[in-house]
Amino acid sequence: MESTPFNKYAMAFLATVFVVMTAGILSDSIFDSHAPEKPGFIIEAAEASGEAEAGGAPATEAVPIATLLASADATRGEAIFKRCAACHTGDKGGANKVGPNLWDIVDRPIATHAGFSYSGAMKDFSKGGQELWTYDHLNHFLTSPKGYIKGTAMGFAGDKKDNERADLIAYLRTLSDSPKPLPAADAAPAGDAAAPADGAAKPAEGTAH
Repeated sequence: MESTPFNKYAMAFLATVFVVMTAGILSDSIFDSHAPEKPGFIIEAAEASGEAEAGGAPATEAVPIATLLASADATRGEAIFKRCAACHTGDKGGANKVGPNLWDIVDRPIATHAGFSYSGAMKDFSKGGQELWTYDHLNHFLTSPKGYIKGTAMGFAGDKKDNERADLIAYLRTLSDSPKPLPAADAAPAGDAAAPADGAAKPAEGTAH
């Protein structure tokens, strides 16, 4: 019996499929690669360090607050404090505003000023009032409030200028009936620290007490 044209086309199609499938199976068996049981080495991405984040430049070592206070000026600090007056009062018995009153703030137990509602982050940092507003704490906090005490409600972005922070802290020190002693400026040049430090210790003229 003679094959019809349809049967011829069908057989040709099936033959083509068979050839393609056979070629695929053979290529898989020839070129198949197996992963090694143990890799030769692993490349891990190193975490970015502080130097890398800063463009490779080493971080500048912070100047100790004792050294900064040795040349600080409370009179200049009084002018700087005017920026804080929108949120804080500095007079004795002054009211709390957006922030607590800052009279006698140096060495005051943190997050304990009467009548002010502190954030949870500030209360945690205070350890129940065991932590005091030391010169170091004030310096770091005023540099970057949210960076130093994460979660604080303090809206101030911080002051990165060492001289301005030192002047402000020198002024805050004067807001007291008995200003706290200045820290020893061991890093200050001998013979030069005493005079500026004594100058910073004196209350600025016109300071409200």
